[in-house]
Parts: sequence; C-alpha cells; structure tokens
Amino acid sequence: MIDPVAEVVLLLKPMPSIAKQVSGAGQWLVERTELGSPFYCAVLEGDCLMTIAGRQPMLLSAGDFVLVPETFSFTMRSVVPPPRSALAQRLETSPGVFRLGDPDAEAEMRAMVGHCTFGSDDRMLLVSLLPEVVHVRGEVRLMALVQMINEETGASRTAREIVLSHLLEVLFIEALRSTGSTQAPPGLLRGMADPQLAPILRRIHEDPARNISVDSLAKEAAMSRSTFYARFQREIGMTPMDYVTRWRMALAKQMLRKKVATAEIAQRVGYGSASAFSVAFSRHVGRSPGAYSRADAAA
Repeated sequence: MIDPVAEVVLLLKPMPSIAKQVSGAGQWLVERTELGSPFYCAVLEGDCLMTIAGRQPMLLSAGDFVLVPETFSFTMRSVVPPPRSALAQRLETSPGVFRLGDPDAEAEMRAMVGHCTFGSDDRMLLVSLLPEVVHVRGEVRLMALVQMINEETGASRTAREIVLSHLLEVLFIEALRSTGSTQAPPGLLRGMADPQLAPILRRIHEDPARNISVDSLAKEAAMSRSTFYARFQREIGMTPMDYVTRWRMALAKQMLRKKVATAEIAQRVGYGSASAFSVAFSRHVGRSPGAYSRADAAA
C-alpha cells in the first residue's frame, strides 16, 4: 500500500549537511538567521529554550526531539537568559563538538543538533504539506537515530553519504508518525488522520495516471461534492485538484531529471497526450518540460 507521507519524504531527498554535539553551562545563547534549511535537535541532558521566528518559546528537556522542516531564524538559549550586552561564548573543542557559555563549568545541557538539505527543487510544495514544527517527547527511537547520524557524520566509512541519506529519511518519517496527527496544522499528516480522506490520498498517490475529478473523488469518499471539497481544503490546506496537479508535477519533475520521455511522463501522470502535458507543465512550472530538463542537465 502506498504511503503518501513516505512518498513526500522520499521525493524531498534529505541529504546530510551538518551534525554536531553541543553542551552548555551557565548563561548562553545561540542565534541563527536566514538558514532556510531543515533543522533537528535531540536533547540528551538538562533544559534549554528554543524560539523559532513567529512562534512562542519551547522549553526542551532531556528526551525531547524537535524537527523543523524549514526554518529561517531561531534562537536556543539557557533557561536563564544571558545579559543583553553579553558576548556569545561558543567554543569548538574538537571537530563537530561545541561548548556554549562557561567553558570551565560542568555541563548543564547536552544535545545533538543537525542541519540537512533537500535535493528536490519542489521543496516548497512538499514542505508545505508537513507541519512547521515537530516536537516529540520520550521517543527512544528518534534519539537513537540522531545518535547514528552524528556518529556516521563524524566517520569516514564506505558509502557514508548513502547511509546518511537513508538515516535522514527514516528520521523524518519516524518524527512525523510520532506526532499527534489530528492536532497537526492543515497538511498531509492531518489528511492522513481523517478516515475518509486518507484512502483518497492513497489512491491519488497510487494511481496519478487515472482520470481524476472532484466528483470522482467525492464519490469514492462517500460524500457530497461540496462536503468533500470543503473538508479536503480544510484538512489539507488546498483544493483537491490543486493537490492532484501539484503531486503530478512533482512526479513529472522527478521523471524529467531521470530523462524519461515526455510522452511517457504524460501517460504516467494522467495527461492524454504529450502536448496536453507540456501545456499543463509550462503553466504550472513556468517553462516547458524540455527547458526544465535542459536547465537540470546544465546545473
């Protein structure tokens, strides 16, 4: 059975970037701005405060895990903040190991943190289907995965990049399925928690080539057209056909990067001809399939 959440994560292609061990003592603060990259943190000991731009501060304690699929600015600091005029104290004691605050005091907080990148150029669409922040408490499997990623990042083992990519995929999926889906904001997780919408989402992902309309989807969901349309938009955050089109185009981009023929792509994503697909692709992406493929090859 197709799992739409897993498909989105796999299409995002998370790739390793930075993984490090951090400890802190006394009063300290770390601020990051304009990163625009996925961030995760697993707290091993102690407490700290994390504030993501536009959100309330989160108190993180030992056993907490946070995943932010895309963040542009955030701060992490000691529970007691440092004076405003204090200079940041950040020392790299060895490769990938950092000390915050008082370097001579016994560590009060320990954490493993990391950043990664997404290989997909459809990241904005795919990330929009996920929660802005995932905060999970007491999930041993997540802590173990972060530990494995940190160990692999610091080693020079055979097939290291492949192992890290797969570990990141598992980390994302494990974090997403550990959340309370019904409490998630509009998006894929909330849609998959809806017993009538989840089968529809699976069908869209299983067979994007079939003839799909709002009427046919509503009939499959055993709802009236208007009820289905409103419920889908409320739970997923977009209209049914917008979701179908965006998913088809994400798949089409992946196939174009693999140099699949346009006619075959058209058939596999539900268009009656290569010309119909080209028109739809150009309208959605802003350039023709051929131009997209050539730009990807030149990148």
